[in-house]
Amino acid sequence: MRARNLSLRDLGLLLTFGVALAAASPATQAAAPPAPARDDIVNALNKFESGPELDLPTLKQKISERSKMRGKNEPEPAKRPLIVPELKDLPTFNLAIQFDVDTPIILPESYETVGRLADALVNSGLLPYTFLIVGHMDSNGKREANVILSQRRADALRDVLVNTFKISNKRISSLGLGEEQFIDQAHPTSPVNLQIQIVTLGKVPEQEPGATPAATPAAKKSAKKKK
Repeated sequence: MRARNLSLRDLGLLLTFGVALAAASPATQAAAPPAPARDDIVNALNKFESGPELDLPTLKQKISERSKMRGKNEPEPAKRPLIVPELKDLPTFNLAIQFDVDTPIILPESYETVGRLADALVNSGLLPYTFLIVGHMDSNGKREANVILSQRRADALRDVLVNTFKISNKRISSLGLGEEQFIDQAHPTSPVNLQIQIVTLGKVPEQEPGATPAATPAAKKSAKKKK
């Protein structure tokens, strides 16, 4: 079943985001571009063969610690080495999702984009894979705070996909890179660095032989009727 697209009238999603239209801040980022096509997302992310084993808790700690570094020898933003270079070699799709200023609240103008992403993730071409939602920031603001905000924004998108669109939480992880790894490394203040990246991380683990498959909602309902 295809995931439904979002609209401003979708009350359930508004409650998930925890904000009403009237509460959206007028001081937002630039107007969101048109939502990407579902097939464009699918085609970009399904070209996966193999990927690295990433220890996300360790990476999050490493990113946090580097964001706190201060000193004369610390390189300027454009010259910082990639903190997770492995991501550069994985299938990736960039999403210009709009957030309220300095918060992880997704703004209404990006609801359709979130819906297209959800629709893509349940497409048969992407069902075999797991994904990483990567949050980024530009070099404006405080470096340590940027890491925290990028993680909260990646978490917010993951929560919507899992809780609203019922995509398995085993298929989606999140990671905030802040300004420790830019999308546009040569231009640290570029708005491009505020985008969210969806990265194909691996393949969904196969069920162990002999394991009892989880009953689907339809199967559970049928079983109740037979009692």
